[in-house]
Amino acid sequence: MTKSHLHLPVPKTLIAFALLHALSPSAHAQSDYVTPYTFTTLAGTPYNAVAVDGTGAGARFIEPYAVALDSSGNAYVTDEATNSIRKVTPAGVVTTFAGQNGTAGTADGTGTSAQFYAPAGIVIDSGGNLFVADSGNQTIRKVTPAGVVTTFAGSPGKTGSLDGTGTAATFGGPSGMGIDGSNNIYVSDEISDVIRKITPQGVVTTIAGAVGIAGSADGPGSGARFNSPYGLTADPAGNVYVADSINNTIRAITPAGVVSTLAGKLNSFGSVDGTGNAAEFYYPVAVSVDGSGNLYVTDYNNNTIRKVTQAGAVTTFAGRTGVYGYVDGTGSQAEFDEPWGTAIDPSGNIYLADLGNYEVRKITASATTSTLAGTPDMGHADGTGAAAEFYLPSGVGVDPSGNVFVADQSNDVIRKITPAGVVTTFAGTPGSNGSADGTGPAAQFNFPYGLAVDGSGNVYVADKGNNTIRKITPAGVVTTLAGTPGAGGSANGTGAAATFNQPLGVAVDAAGNVYVSEGNSETIRKITPSGAVTTLAGTAGASGSADGTGAAARFALPIGLTVDPAGNVYVADATNDEVRKITPAGVVTTVAGSAQQAGSADGTGSNARFFYPTGVVIDPSGNLYLSDYSNNEIRMITPAGVVTTLAGSAASSGSADGRGAAARFNNPDGIARDAAGTLYVTDTFNDIIRKGVFSGAPQISSQPTEQFVAVGGNATFSVTASGSTTLSYQWNL
Repeated sequence: MTKSHLHLPVPKTLIAFALLHALSPSAHAQSDYVTPYTFTTLAGTPYNAVAVDGTGAGARFIEPYAVALDSSGNAYVTDEATNSIRKVTPAGVVTTFAGQNGTAGTADGTGTSAQFYAPAGIVIDSGGNLFVADSGNQTIRKVTPAGVVTTFAGSPGKTGSLDGTGTAATFGGPSGMGIDGSNNIYVSDEISDVIRKITPQGVVTTIAGAVGIAGSADGPGSGARFNSPYGLTADPAGNVYVADSINNTIRAITPAGVVSTLAGKLNSFGSVDGTGNAAEFYYPVAVSVDGSGNLYVTDYNNNTIRKVTQAGAVTTFAGRTGVYGYVDGTGSQAEFDEPWGTAIDPSGNIYLADLGNYEVRKITASATTSTLAGTPDMGHADGTGAAAEFYLPSGVGVDPSGNVFVADQSNDVIRKITPAGVVTTFAGTPGSNGSADGTGPAAQFNFPYGLAVDGSGNVYVADKGNNTIRKITPAGVVTTLAGTPGAGGSANGTGAAATFNQPLGVAVDAAGNVYVSEGNSETIRKITPSGAVTTLAGTAGASGSADGTGAAARFALPIGLTVDPAGNVYVADATNDEVRKITPAGVVTTVAGSAQQAGSADGTGSNARFFYPTGVVIDPSGNLYLSDYSNNEIRMITPAGVVTTLAGSAASSGSADGRGAAARFNNPDGIARDAAGTLYVTDTFNDIIRKGVFSGAPQISSQPTEQFVAVGGNATFSVTASGSTTLSYQWNL
């Protein structure tokens, strides 16, 4: 037969076979199109993830991040999850000043016609213009007093660390901002570990730190080192103060670019008051300066506001150390929940974005805290389905019977959800944090974060606030497997002789070995069933993204963990925006994503993009399922490294149930999978637990495209369905 193309009738049996293959879950897992999952709410009542304007408690914030004050006493707040800038008058009247509530984008425009993507830091110049670190877009935006939004520096979607003017410059994670008396703007480029300066003309330079090189060194300019610097502020003379978060220190930068450490103990965390390195912080994230040069630091994991004098003397100004709540009061009577950005008015009043309480708080110069606007949305109620309430749920796991266990972090308890959606409190007592072992409500936890369940139904908990790993039997008996409450560190040893530094993720293998990710130490630890702790990969206090073996590897805020039957551990490396693999021998490689390249692109390996991935779980075929926290998406990674999006949308947060891109999340954190393939997700800022079920292939068009081609001695049949790849089959004629 000569070469020819023959369009012949296609046998119906062959068409049926091809379409059946296209519809099968196993084929789906290896395809390069989106595998759809339908998500519903299993338990909890979704927070209304839409910003609501109003007065006082009638207003709603979703993720208030940073605050700036104008000369009239109006507060401007970046509401990160809703991608908007809110204005709060001195009387507590809240309006949306710029940005489209719930819609992410890059559009310039006026007021609500403009778009932002996860706006973070904010400052205001002497002319009343706002400047916003538009972190998801990697840009700095300018908003005039009339609400006109333009892009001042950086280029949307271009991540990097290039100096230059306006859009010629690039940023790698702009977060905190400060401004001096000459209207120069300072930006903490958190992912790049550098501090940038922007003149009023838009000229961007790097004044301190070395791009991509984390550390803690003092010194001039590029000789200095930072480790995930978040918030910063500047005084009128141009001195810059930085909350160097992972180093747990407060740094100072002179106008000449010389960096020194003002307060805090490197590689140690706590809440100790004192001077210089005798003081301790626990993940400081923001800093403001008053007219006398005193600094006020948001000590995030201590839930306090600390005061630091120019001599480095640190005292606790407001809040109860280690207690999460929303109580107004004076000094330590007040309670906060994940306090973040601050601003100070000429009278010394502090305005605080109390992120976990969805509020803007006011703290007077005499340390009296009141609530200016917003209302907390939280609770603890057992019940069925929507009658139950959670408060910032994080880790999640499933036992062999299909019961779901949840680390209800701000309630300091572990919850149990039956397959019918009945929620009970499994261990701990709501609002009673501590470290006591015991059965059920007699046990205490302190901000439990990660959670995993073994094949026998034992639950393992990363008790973050206690720096311990806890074990709970199916009967609810709680014991401490490793670590000592309140003793932070990175020492290996057995049981209480070992120390941890902010344990976040936890996983357990078939042999009963437990794996732990440490946020502050940037390491992955292994605990044997007898409680012997070793470091599997990473070096304590050394942040980075390097692949390698054991201590040569580097991580940047590793969180979620999962382990396959062969003992390979997979890590959601949050600040690196990557998923990593660790072999039983400790060899670390990167499965997908690219270090410091945040985004939401599907693709293979390093071509894919994530934005702060937190949770990861594996199925028997080796497919990984990922909670892409800041993208509000659920992603899948095949064994070949192909990344697809299963549900959610990077452009919009919310709580809607639905299929694929129609579903909405608000910072999904933990993820688990049962034997039937159902996914369970802690939708953290919605305070709900979501359930995801595979819902079949994309809709097939009524008339798929079919083709039969004969070439030489072979014939090829192809069929293409709507939303699918082309499937081809070849045989000899």
